[in-house]
Amino acid sequence: MAGTIDQARMKFSKIVNSRSYSRFNQAQNPDGESSNVEVKLAVDGEMEEEMDGTELARIQPDTYTRASRPEPLNKYRMLIWVGGALMVFLTGLLIGYFFRSKSQSPSCSAAVKDVTVAQHYEPIVPNEDWVDAVNLLNDKLSSTSISRQLSEYSRESLVAGSSKDNELAEKIHNIFNELNMKPWVDDHYVKLPTPSKANLNKVWLGGNEIGTPRGFLAYSKTGRAEGRVVYGYYGELSDLETLEKAVSLNKTVVLMRAGRISLAQKGAVAALIYPDPADFEESFQDTALYGHVHLGSGDPYTPGFPSFNHTQFAPAKKMGGDISDKFRVDYPVYKLDEEGSRVKVEVNNDLVETKIHNVFGVFKGYVDPDRYVVIGAQRDSLTSGYAKSVVGTTLLMELAKAFTELKNAGFKPKRSIVFASWTAGDFGNVGATEWLEGYLESLDRKAFTYISLDGVVTDFTKGQNPQNKSQPPRNLTPMQMDDCAYPFMAFSGIPSVSFSFISSSDSPNYKFFGTDLDDKDKLESVTGQSVVDQALLAAQVAGQMALALVHDHILKLDVTKYSNVIDSHVTNIISHVGELKNKVDLKTLSTVWLKMAKGSYSRAAAKLNEDIKNSDLDDQEMCRIINNRIMKVEHNFLSPYVSLRDVPFRHIFFGDGWQTAVELENYLQDVQQDKASFDLDQVLNKFALLTWTIQGCANDLAGDIWSLDNEI
Repeated sequence: MAGTIDQARMKFSKIVNSRSYSRFNQAQNPDGESSNVEVKLAVDGEMEEEMDGTELARIQPDTYTRASRPEPLNKYRMLIWVGGALMVFLTGLLIGYFFRSKSQSPSCSAAVKDVTVAQHYEPIVPNEDWVDAVNLLNDKLSSTSISRQLSEYSRESLVAGSSKDNELAEKIHNIFNELNMKPWVDDHYVKLPTPSKANLNKVWLGGNEIGTPRGFLAYSKTGRAEGRVVYGYYGELSDLETLEKAVSLNKTVVLMRAGRISLAQKGAVAALIYPDPADFEESFQDTALYGHVHLGSGDPYTPGFPSFNHTQFAPAKKMGGDISDKFRVDYPVYKLDEEGSRVKVEVNNDLVETKIHNVFGVFKGYVDPDRYVVIGAQRDSLTSGYAKSVVGTTLLMELAKAFTELKNAGFKPKRSIVFASWTAGDFGNVGATEWLEGYLESLDRKAFTYISLDGVVTDFTKGQNPQNKSQPPRNLTPMQMDDCAYPFMAFSGIPSVSFSFISSSDSPNYKFFGTDLDDKDKLESVTGQSVVDQALLAAQVAGQMALALVHDHILKLDVTKYSNVIDSHVTNIISHVGELKNKVDLKTLSTVWLKMAKGSYSRAAAKLNEDIKNSDLDDQEMCRIINNRIMKVEHNFLSPYVSLRDVPFRHIFFGDGWQTAVELENYLQDVQQDKASFDLDQVLNKFALLTWTIQGCANDLAGDIWSLDNEI
């Protein structure tokens, strides 16, 4: 197995509380500090302290108590190190450290999702302490221990905020405490839907009750909806747009196939979602579906704001989607019933205020302990959640133990690693998002990378001859909104990675997330009875990513790769503007400033690479200055011109909202295709804000004020 693991590394180098926990009462910030303050999202002096945790006494099913706060770390170390981007930078990180272990890495066929190829700096010759650290980490990760932990964490279900969830949170906290990881707990009061026991959800066809769905979709609107049944294919926005050209969707119930997009993206007033035989095996057809229909992440009743101290607002995040894009007509014909049949859907879910608990432990660094990579896993599940949460929780605990043993053996990391166990993930990454919302101003300057362990085992890898140096197949896909790593990237501007291994370049074979079939037997079947081996492989890859992040003087992330992303979007925008010149009056619209901003970023990024090549990396102050410039990049692509409450995913390239480059491109294309009317003021506004967001990032990347390259 060691050969397989090492091979995967080489191949990667080639491709890529008290009873009230409240900001109003006694609040604990991520630095472990308590303060009596009014509601705020800005950083104060206490949040500038080094991240730390507080001890937590035994957790009862409904409440936590805390013991004394540990001694804080040195708060004057100010290395800022956010580094590259999802889709652009994270693979550069992988490449940077995997090249160092290449000499000891045989070959393995594997593919990774949710990262994009990025260039590394010059290959690093393995140094002795790095090689020793990698070997020791691999030795500490045990297949026997993983197998035992998988059995220990398996269960039928673990609903967020339940007594079982709290018991597991207590267990994780106790393990962190035994490992001397100074654990702490982050509590939130959130609104979580639950099926009503008094009034079940029901479906009627033609006046006859045809059943009570066993599945559960959180945040479905309560009440009744009745209408004629229409077939909406997968319920994608383009599907519904074309469907509406033929029939009005008012007073209809849309029948949709599961798959392709998340349940939350299947937009309709009323919908019935089912697993179609064309997409799923026969045994799947009677399986209930579980998930949520909140098009966003976090508690929708506190959008952009943490759910501390029972704080609630009217929901502002979108539930469902708008209709746009064009329709594909490659689906088969379905006969629903005689024409005119009507369906009635009744939803009676209850909305319950629930106290949830995220649990943390820290592996502290020695040079810059207040800068940290976060490794996280979801522990809750509405079903058995074997692949979704059991595997991830197991690997989280195994990595925590391995790094502790590594530290006890003498390894001294430069920066810290925070291990996070999230809850309420099945409700839309509620636990993780609430934590980000609660400490936004602190985290974006201290947390420089998030590594997700959710769903890392979905298929199997095939070992090859160690001498086979061929590049493995790749399946690089954009990170989806329902991925736990997404809010770290698009909401907080923290570079994030979510990965899994698959047997080919095709999509993973595992289709059982969000169903009762997500169990040990199904995952063993899909992985060829090699769940433990695949989990060990994933643990070593994630572990070595984290190891490189806390070991290196400089992140091996090539910020020039963002030049390609910017160039692609700017080229598309300019092309659309050129196509519109004969259609609308564009005399007052110029693309010159956008081109200049693109050039400013490219020059600043290239200059940073030159500075790295010409710098003495043994000079800690110089490394700190360089890392300062690198880590600001991702955060600076969060648009400062939109409301966090209205547009939480502010990233101009990978976010969601009117501020994104993609939104501007789509709007100009829609005008060209007569799908939208042209609004010059709207276009000018979007051009200006997009241009200055890019230019502002370039200015910060340039470093000193006298080094700015600002032609605008």
